[in-house]
Amino acid sequence: MLRRTVDIASVEGLEALSVGRIATELGLSKSGVFALFGSKEELQLATIRAAGRIYSDEVLAPVAELPAGVGKVARLCEGWLRYSQGRVFPGGCFFYAVMAEFDARQGPVHDAVVESLTVWMAYVEERVAEARTAGELTPGTDPAQLTFELVALLETANAHSLLNGDPTPYDRARSGIAARLRSAATDPELVPHIA
Repeated sequence: MLRRTVDIASVEGLEALSVGRIATELGLSKSGVFALFGSKEELQLATIRAAGRIYSDEVLAPVAELPAGVGKVARLCEGWLRYSQGRVFPGGCFFYAVMAEFDARQGPVHDAVVESLTVWMAYVEERVAEARTAGELTPGTDPAQLTFELVALLETANAHSLLNGDPTPYDRARSGIAARLRSAATDPELVPHIA
């Protein structure tokens, strides 16, 4: 059920979710779906949590055991691009879509979206900081700034590819990420090819 809700929300937004719609699409009773979630807001929050688990499996888990360094940062970005380009969610990055939908709102759903973004940014920043500590990024590298730049390239590739139905932005993001990491690396040869 939640797999269907994340797919809907990635394309149409969290506001497109309703107990009635999910019941109809999955051939369930409204009362049965309502018993599981209790409200539209709870359905939206459960959808965000489900998307987070899928995201973690697709993007975070594959790099979890890699050694700290610029290669791990590159592989993390590569995995995110693969996740978006492969349309794990039909609407591209689930979190990019709902971030745009809830950025100017208030309430528990907004807070859950903010928390998801905060956790993601902190995760990337920690990997960048580890690479700097490992001596693979120059001592002057600002982990927060580099993280912002890398995530901006990822999100822009996702948005432009979806809007134009064109995979070219992913190639541009790969080139931009590799160039930015090489410019910050103590040895540009440490930066692997980003496929």
